Amino acid sequence: MSDSGDLIVVLRTQSDIEASVVKGLLESHGIESLLASDVLHTVFPLTISGLGEVRVKVRGDQADKATRLIEDYRGEVSAQVGKVRDDLPALETTLGYQFRDEGLLEHALTHRSRAHEDSSGGVRDNESLEFLGDAVLGLVISDRLFRECPEYDEGEKSKAKARLVSAVTLARLGEQLGLGDYLLLGRGEEKTGGRRKPSLIADGFEAVVAAIYLDGGITAADAFIERQFRSALDDVRAGRTVTGVVADHKSALQEWLQANGQPLPDYHLAGVRGPDHQKVFTVEVRVGSEAVGTADGRSKKEAEQKAASRALEALKKPEA
Repeated sequence: MSDSGDLIVVLRTQSDIEASVVKGLLESHGIESLLASDVLHTVFPLTISGLGEVRVKVRGDQADKATRLIEDYRGEVSAQVGKVRDDLPALETTLGYQFRDEGLLEHALTHRSRAHEDSSGGVRDNESLEFLGDAVLGLVISDRLFRECPEYDEGEKSKAKARLVSAVTLARLGEQLGLGDYLLLGRGEEKTGGRRKPSLIADGFEAVVAAIYLDGGITAADAFIERQFRSALDDVRAGRTVTGVVADHKSALQEWLQANGQPLPDYHLAGVRGPDHQKVFTVEVRVGSEAVGTADGRSKKEAEQKAASRALEALKKPEA
């Protein structure tokens, strides 16, 4: 870097953490910087603590670019922090759990697209929490099935567990909690409808389970999982279905289409027949202008699910 006499101050802050993050931001854009404080009358190239006002300095010919980057960074962070600050208490109420460390919840909601677009490198995505949440879910659900369904053999318990902790089920539960509205996404993911993607919502659900576990221990996580899965577990115990949940073919179809770069499906009521007490609904699902699945059902929802299932089968079928 050039002589210190050529340096210009582009940031003054009382937070050594903010100064360090801004330094990383500038260097990620090819702008060298130094951190300085009058307290020790020196210049520090690394993070410092407890030194009063910290100044970030850059070369004079890079000062304008650095200032613009810092302004953009502060605007983006302020908007994101405001969103999280406003939204987290409402989400905690929905979850039925009050975090001691709200940073864990924010971390659980941060998709990798948001972390990748953060040039400071100070944002972590939720993938490690997903891994932990999957393990916690598996343990608690296995424990419930072991205790509540002693008559099921190992194979039946395994099938029930697989359905209960499947991505389809987790996406459905996450949608009921409104998790999609709280996800922290990158600009690209936001523009492509990431908040509605079942895979992102399912991952977020697992990450939230892990965040609750880390914040409140297994007791808190167990209580949350109990609330979310009780209805499905009761179905399993009552023998109404081994899985306890109904497959969500509409979500599966939407996820497949998004993963393959195709437009979202449209469902059209193609016809209704039969008397009022025994109506049969016919639904057609289209992708773009093409009809890809048609089915009947006793209700529009049932017909839509069946049509989605047939559409998915047709789309996945290899061409002859």
